[in-house]
Amino acid sequence: MGFQVSPGVNVTEIDLTTIVPAVSTTEGSFAGHFRWGPVELANLVSSEEELANTYGKPDGTNFETFFTAANFLAYGNKLYVSRATATSALNATVLQNSATAVGSANTSHSIRIKNQEHYDNDITVPADASFLARYPGSLGNSLKISVCDSSGAFESTVSNNATGLSNCDIDIAVGNTELVITVADLKASFTDTANVTVAEYLLAKNTASNVASSFAVGDIVKLGNNSIGFTEKRVKTIGSTTVTGEVVTGHTVFTATANISFESKYTLSTAFTANLVASSITRKWQFAGNFDAAPGTSLFCNNVANNADASDELHVVVQDEDGAISGVRGSILESYSNLSRATDAKNESGESIYYYDVLHNQSRWVYNGGKKVRVAGETQNSTADYVNTAVNMVNTAVTNTVPFSRSFTIGRDGGSSNVTAHVLVGDSDSGEGNVAIGQLTTAYDKFKNAEEIDISLVLQGKARGGTHGHQLGNYLIDNIAEPRKDCIVIISPAKGDVINNFGDEAANTVDFRNALTSSSYGVLDGGYKYQYDRYNDVYRYVPYNGDVAGLVVRTDNLRDPWFSPAGFNRGIIKNVIKNPYNPDKADRDILYKSGINPVVTFPGQGTILFGDKTLLAKPSAFDRINVRRLFIVLEKAISRAAKYTLFEFNDEFTRAQFRNMVEPFLRDVQGRRGIFDFKVVCDETNNTGEIIDRNEFIGDIYIKPARSINFIQLNFIAVRTNVEFSEVVGSF
Repeated sequence: MGFQVSPGVNVTEIDLTTIVPAVSTTEGSFAGHFRWGPVELANLVSSEEELANTYGKPDGTNFETFFTAANFLAYGNKLYVSRATATSALNATVLQNSATAVGSANTSHSIRIKNQEHYDNDITVPADASFLARYPGSLGNSLKISVCDSSGAFESTVSNNATGLSNCDIDIAVGNTELVITVADLKASFTDTANVTVAEYLLAKNTASNVASSFAVGDIVKLGNNSIGFTEKRVKTIGSTTVTGEVVTGHTVFTATANISFESKYTLSTAFTANLVASSITRKWQFAGNFDAAPGTSLFCNNVANNADASDELHVVVQDEDGAISGVRGSILESYSNLSRATDAKNESGESIYYYDVLHNQSRWVYNGGKKVRVAGETQNSTADYVNTAVNMVNTAVTNTVPFSRSFTIGRDGGSSNVTAHVLVGDSDSGEGNVAIGQLTTAYDKFKNAEEIDISLVLQGKARGGTHGHQLGNYLIDNIAEPRKDCIVIISPAKGDVINNFGDEAANTVDFRNALTSSSYGVLDGGYKYQYDRYNDVYRYVPYNGDVAGLVVRTDNLRDPWFSPAGFNRGIIKNVIKNPYNPDKADRDILYKSGINPVVTFPGQGTILFGDKTLLAKPSAFDRINVRRLFIVLEKAISRAAKYTLFEFNDEFTRAQFRNMVEPFLRDVQGRRGIFDFKVVCDETNNTGEIIDRNEFIGDIYIKPARSINFIQLNFIAVRTNVEFSEVVGSF
């Protein structure tokens, strides 16, 4: 009570309603080799669709990883995923000028961006890189980007503006796919009169080349006239310029030629021929139809310092050029309209429309390479800097007539040559061995800190490392589950132990188990299932641990964490075409004795998880999944509630408050069949003077856990008709 100087009423409150909060037990965690997505970053995924969109669809190199995660998500909707890659995995890039060499030898562009934090803080972007794929991997090579930064690039006319040339022709024949640009009839006399000068020769060559460069791959070109009609064709390739000579009496005739090919044939009834001095051809940006209008001046720039001539806007399109991402060649993945090259440009809502910021914050596929975009017409190796402020953009209008359209290259997943020591051991049909065990465990390390991320399950995926493939499982137990003490690791044996290993499956699986750490925080299932891969229209062998972890989640949702996830009520596994190793009773006896939980297909009843043991080798209540998970729930919930006791006095009031908080929680668990009985001791008997003087606080919580039924004995006793049951019950 506060000190009062004069008589009055003072009101205080004492809160005795503190409860033990409920804790979530359904979060899974998993690291593996994916084709796309952030690297070494714990990212929450809620569905298989989101998994595929974020981390890429499976292929022949990573299907076990993908479907382990996908199978878990068939039961629950909370899976933290951390992607692992080989150290040699590279981001695909777009180079500012095509003259720069690309390929494996182009070490100056060997860039590896793990995630956005890595890009923001630790990456130096090569000066010549206009755009970067957001994540490492060869999948980025399917990307193409197109930037239209002017009305001229959006739509323009193509003509010959070279002085002194009147014979620059362009023509295409009916049924042909190639437009031919020619600068002809340049003559060099064998006498010393009317010779073609070097300047004239270069003028002809450059004119043909410049006319060709007025087009961009993908452009829509309008051909024809009022007499023959009009047609539109899409540019497929732009050829280089060649110069040929023909000897005629007394002189040589030179012709400069450049070819442009289209995706489809010219179908008008009459050949199209035009002299570009007298006529012009209309071209449009290939994505012009996807935007309302050409880029111009943003409202922001128009309103700042009356900057009506800024022409700061640009349109950006990110395309799946090869179809490796979407399955459809040329599909548009992202499009951004009316972005600005002004660093301070904003929309009406106050959000940045500076193109670099928008791509950085919104794009799933690309980064801008150091705030640089190549402007068409620049000299080789030039890097036009679009970092302009609105107030400084008067009379800086962009007049480009060709959009910036480039394919991404140099992306790679990393090869087996990068894996030396500690190579991941597994079956020969998977390329996941490109990821070394050190890189995989680094990705799993994102789940180490219990204060940063809340998880209850760790999925192993494919068994890897060591003679028996046990190294990864042991790492997860020893370095994540045991130190955290709030999650369990679900492990499957090596594929070779249970696939095409006829007669030795049980023995080899026991060998695998014997190589694992004895721990109540580890659970070993019976192997692999055969399931359909709808992304590639094939059938795959996939480890069961994603499904078993999913059964744990389903049990949590249907009943409580302290119920067993095994058996006919809660242990039915989804999406099983067949169980390649279906252990009989003799094999199940061998497996279960060693702490291995068989997965069994019973005809007409489904495929069932038929065991609920942990990997604890010594006889104990903790050798059962339900008991281990019961104590995880109790320990996590009560320890979180106990934090509010920190820095209070260790007196009877605080101890009573603690008991009053814990006992109702335990009674609730008892009522939900989790425990038989309990006792909480937190008084002067265990909080002695010595304990108090050491600034400690002790609560002893005694638990009698509920046990699952593993063995059923049914005794059928035949009794004579004239015998009373009371005479025989209990007599044998």
